[in-house]
Amino acid sequence: MLKKYPILKHLYFWCAAFLLLTYIYGTAYESFELGVKVIAMLLPVHMAYFYLVDNIVVKHFYIKEQYLKAFLVTLAIIVFIAIAYRITEIFITDPYIYRFYMQNDKTFSWDRMQMSKTEQLFNPIFFVTAIERSNAVVWIGITLKLFTLSHERKQSVLQAELDFLKAQLNPHFLFNSLNNIYSLSLSGSEKTPEIILGISNILRYSLYECTAQQVALKRDIEILYDYIKLEKIRYEERLELNIFICNNTGILQIAPLLMLPLVENAFKHGTAATIDNPWINIQLHIQDNNLTLNISNSKPEMNSISNSVAGKIGIENVQKRLSLLYPGRHSLNFFDEQDCFITVLNINLTN
Repeated sequence: MLKKYPILKHLYFWCAAFLLLTYIYGTAYESFELGVKVIAMLLPVHMAYFYLVDNIVVKHFYIKEQYLKAFLVTLAIIVFIAIAYRITEIFITDPYIYRFYMQNDKTFSWDRMQMSKTEQLFNPIFFVTAIERSNAVVWIGITLKLFTLSHERKQSVLQAELDFLKAQLNPHFLFNSLNNIYSLSLSGSEKTPEIILGISNILRYSLYECTAQQVALKRDIEILYDYIKLEKIRYEERLELNIFICNNTGILQIAPLLMLPLVENAFKHGTAATIDNPWINIQLHIQDNNLTLNISNSKPEMNSISNSVAGKIGIENVQKRLSLLYPGRHSLNFFDEQDCFITVLNINLTN
């Protein structure tokens, strides 16, 4: 709601500021009726102060990291607003306050009302008090604004990094797929067109359905099935493949393409030409909001290095995305055993 209508944030802030100032002034005057009326007269000065700092200092100097200019311009604005505040007091609020008390007490006197307008304006005590009062709530708003800007900057950097990592997946997957197609084409396999169609479906998903930060877990699992189906076509009976995928996804969502590179990695290394009887086990369990993906695959007896995760773009990509999207809510572990390689992914999908 606030993102859609940002003016509401300003409205809420100034309503809160009005109430806070009314409480402060009403307590000081021992009359909340007087406090409400005085703040109604002074609030435009507070608002002018805030928007001058926001639109000039923050947007033109602070964001550009021109801190000295920001400091000097802020000082100029403080002096300007203090003068405006004093003029408002001298010509509007002070006469009104004086009349308010005179109505209740005919003997009421106020020393400052005996002074000339010029004396009131340049009185150092009154001027310092004006600076203090005019800063009462404005810098609360400016602080909130700076926190918001800092958060937005961090989110922009995070999103840019996520977009970059996500963009890496498409060429990485395409590169591996082209290698597979090339191998099939050399042998003149009749299954080549079917595999090309399957790959195009996965690429279509990654290009057009993965633009959102999260997708339905059910849909991401469907793509996982599609990829496994392609690999089954490719390897036929040469590969022992055991799959258990829990389908109780409900309305859970997940960041797209986190599981596919892990499964792809298992096929890449678990079906190496040096393995006599290649096998892959894939288990996906969902309990409450916790997802567990357990993948184990065979590996060459003499070449455990080939199963290392070091240097694999897809795996490194997944690790970085997990750390950005699920901090403190995931674990990704690899176990290089004597005769197999095991990958275990845990994610808490609670929104």
